[in-house]
Amino acid sequence: METKNKNERILAILKENSKLSTSMISRKAGVPITTVHNRIKKMCKEGIIKKYTIVLDPKKIGRPILALILINFNYKLLEDKNKEAFAKILHIDGVEELFEVTGDYDLILKVRTKDIETLNEVLTKLRSGNFAVRDTKTMIVLNEISN
Repeated sequence: METKNKNERILAILKENSKLSTSMISRKAGVPITTVHNRIKKMCKEGIIKKYTIVLDPKKIGRPILALILINFNYKLLEDKNKEAFAKILHIDGVEELFEVTGDYDLILKVRTKDIETLNEVLTKLRSGNFAVRDTKTMIVLNEISN
């Protein structure tokens, strides 16, 4: 069995449930426990596995609204401080992720809020803050589809 194939099986199991014990991963992957332990340790060291996390149910934690906000900046006003602006944007309550992208927009934000009014507050903070936002386009997600 190839190294890559073993690693891929271990990673697939971890992606499904990162809380599983090494022995359970070993059974599911058909790989000895020591091999699973060593490969996970090596993948962490190499940065393949960056962190272990949890997936929350947004409705149960009071944030059922998911929106994607596309942003264009006025880069002349930012004066090469875009990394600082990005860090500040990430600290706005509700902003989960920020993606710097190519195309018609500069950034895409993934935002979760409790309601539309709170989403509007996020948009107001973006426009009125010191972020040099030229314009935004907001899309509310109707259904999330993931594997």
